[in-house]
Amino acid sequence: MKSTLTVASYLKENSVSLANEIVDEIIIKFGFEVSQEDIDQAKIVYVEFFEFLSESINCTEGSVPEELIAWSRKNGEKTASKHSRISDILIRYPETRMVFADFILDISLKFGLDTEGVVLILKRVHQMLDVSINETVLAFERRSEEILSKTRKELKELSTPIVPIQDGLAVLPLIGSIDAERAEHLMNYVLPNIPSLNIECLIMDFSGIVTIDTEVAAHVFNVYEVLGLLGIKVLVTGIRSELAIRAVSEGINFSSLKTFANVKQAIESIRSYS
Repeated sequence: MKSTLTVASYLKENSVSLANEIVDEIIIKFGFEVSQEDIDQAKIVYVEFFEFLSESINCTEGSVPEELIAWSRKNGEKTASKHSRISDILIRYPETRMVFADFILDISLKFGLDTEGVVLILKRVHQMLDVSINETVLAFERRSEEILSKTRKELKELSTPIVPIQDGLAVLPLIGSIDAERAEHLMNYVLPNIPSLNIECLIMDFSGIVTIDTEVAAHVFNVYEVLGLLGIKVLVTGIRSELAIRAVSEGINFSSLKTFANVKQAIESIRSYS
């Protein structure tokens, strides 16, 4: 036990020089180029890692320093925020593990640790690496999901803009595909704002719609009915020939809606009745 505590003290007192040494060894093992910025950051990280390891040796088996968990989560979040891939971290893990194990083994033998002591420290190293990579990946996934959710929200807002044409007239260009989530956004966040814009007639333009099916048609009719109850006239434009054919094959009947080939025709029709 005394030799084990001696190793723990050695790791803590020499954390800087040991970190520099092990990072240099790990970099050599990599089959790809690593930026100087990453190398410098790695050396800072491994100074902390050796300090964590020295404390961990004296911890109850199974425990891991909270600082290591916090650092790992921060690393995963930072990687996700930079829109990097998690593989950029994982690809370095196998070589790092092997170099670390050999490095710690040499130090343990240098201080004359018996088999039990060597196994104890190596178990701590592998445990800390495993916990670190697990926390990194979990934090990466959480942060990535947050970013993705925010991006989806922004895209929904951008993909359903109300574009004023003239007093009382606006266009709602529909782009891409309409699914349940986007339809919900349209019903809950876009339509409620239309009355405040003093719109009397809304043109729903389908020119950017990729495909159409009964679900999309149902959303269109819902919008039509809601706006009708609000006293707003709805015109539909941009149903291309391939969309019209698909609508017929799906059994969708747009005959109850006022449709035009394009926005220009719809506007001309409105003006002719003005």
